[in-house]
Amino acid sequence: MDFISVSKNDGIATITLSRGKVNALNEIMVEQLNDCFTELETDRKTDSVILTGRGKFFSFGFDIPEFMGYSKEDFIRYLTKFTGLYTRIFLFPKPVIAALNGHTIAGGCMLATACDYRVMVSDRSKISLNEINFGSSVFAGYAEMLGFCVGWKNAETILYNGAMYSGDRALQLGLIDMVSSRDDLMNEADKKARDLGGKDNSAFSSIKGLLRKPVAERMVRREKKSIQEFVNIWYSEKTWEELKKIGIKI
Repeated sequence: MDFISVSKNDGIATITLSRGKVNALNEIMVEQLNDCFTELETDRKTDSVILTGRGKFFSFGFDIPEFMGYSKEDFIRYLTKFTGLYTRIFLFPKPVIAALNGHTIAGGCMLATACDYRVMVSDRSKISLNEINFGSSVFAGYAEMLGFCVGWKNAETILYNGAMYSGDRALQLGLIDMVSSRDDLMNEADKKARDLGGKDNSAFSSIKGLLRKPVAERMVRREKKSIQEFVNIWYSEKTWEELKKIGIKI
């Protein structure tokens, strides 16, 4: 695959985001991730999954320069695929561990939140839902996932502030579950993947479904309308000007 790589070892599949310097998400990358999770779901030799990135970024989020060339209809098509991907990861019947190797921003943070457990490096890397700072919203499905993971008060703090959080602060807010040195990151992710992957798969899948399916039902019910609202804000004159500034920096 062009933008991700997959390695398998002793029951653990490691998916590595590998697109440019910042692992920015585009439509092809989202499709490749979805195909990968489809394959791993039925792979009897895979007990758990680690999702990580290459380089100093887990993911910058959306490839803004590329999407600025999309029509509204094309962008809605992409967003439907993207929100479908994080819903799929959120409900994936096997454990999914996010090994956050670097900056985890916006759409990258959304993918990480969908995972069962998040380990983040303890260096200068930041994690953020910074959409409000450039005049963008998020999605109903993501708001539901974030509330489930960190509690609604912390979700409000994270989304309203749009701040860039260090690992320690993100841990306090519940946005991640563990801080690790860069050298130990993959070892810690591997330990958690083996721990959860070593549980009875049917029992794990059932319990995960009991916890998450009610949330996912709300996500799906509200998502289509929220995508349209997101697009209307994204293409507004004020937000478009801010997106242009970001696009120049990438």
